[in-house]
Amino acid sequence: MDDSKIQELKFFVETCQSDPSILHSPSLGFFKTYLQSLGAKIPPPSTPGAENGHTSNEDIVESDLELDDSDVIKPDDDPPQKMGDFSIEVNDESRDLAQNLKSKAIEAISEGIVYVKLKKPNAAIRDADAALQINADSAKGYKMRGLARAMLGLWEDAACDLGLASNLDHDEEIGSTLKKIEPNILKIKEHRRKYERLRRERKYKATEHEKQKTQDKTEACEVVSIHKASELETRLTTSSKSNQLAILYFTATWCGPCRYMAPLYTNLAAKHPKVLFLKIDIDEANDVAAKWNISSVPTFFFTKNGKEIDKVVGADKSSLETKITKYAS
Repeated sequence: MDDSKIQELKFFVETCQSDPSILHSPSLGFFKTYLQSLGAKIPPPSTPGAENGHTSNEDIVESDLELDDSDVIKPDDDPPQKMGDFSIEVNDESRDLAQNLKSKAIEAISEGIVYVKLKKPNAAIRDADAALQINADSAKGYKMRGLARAMLGLWEDAACDLGLASNLDHDEEIGSTLKKIEPNILKIKEHRRKYERLRRERKYKATEHEKQKTQDKTEACEVVSIHKASELETRLTTSSKSNQLAILYFTATWCGPCRYMAPLYTNLAAKHPKVLFLKIDIDEANDVAAKWNISSVPTFFFTKNGKEIDKVVGADKSSLETKITKYAS
């Protein structure tokens, strides 16, 4: 095994150590079975928050994927077979020896004495890997590795290898094996699409929720401008349902005292995030001004539970601060 594969394996083991729950992923079912066959104890799957009597809305627990594993076997754990020495230079003598060994190998294959036939898939995979290092276009190498991976339940890897083998040199065994594992491949792909879609939806909802929280927080610390009567009705109805204090600040662009009071009103909104601070320009929303019988600006109305409870008329900073503190508490 080359260094890059060892590093990948090391990273995978470290990931499993930090989060054993990934071993319950359907795609890793073969590996979990292998670990259990060695006597390993796999921690049961847990749902975040379950210990408190509820499940977390942040995670999606995948259901078990029902695949046809009737022909899947336990992985063999024999020591790796010896491979040839790739550093030896080829000469006439070694070439003759290789030809002799090849003849014996062909004879053994005809008798069915090969790793796949012996149901030793891991050995077959190692053998195929070595063959493919020598010849990356070996149809037999891909075929044997694909058949071995199918024996281990590595359906997607098996389909990939068998597909490559079929493109190079198709035969009936490759075709029948691909046809047999196709239902499992389709189930895996559909399972993956389903949970990827659910995760995208969950991520979208979480993003929208955060946006709404941010918006609500921002609005709670800002002065909300009202442009028409329907907007005001909606805001007051919402504040009434939550027993929230609402302040209506009637102003005008041409009003000097209004410009004097505006910075204070904004600062008070930041100090009292639980209070709804509204601002209505009487020239822009004259229907609202008429409904509230505004005769001068600035005018401040205090409302709670849908009722007017107090008001301040004129640029009286002290009175405005005092009454906000009184009713906001």
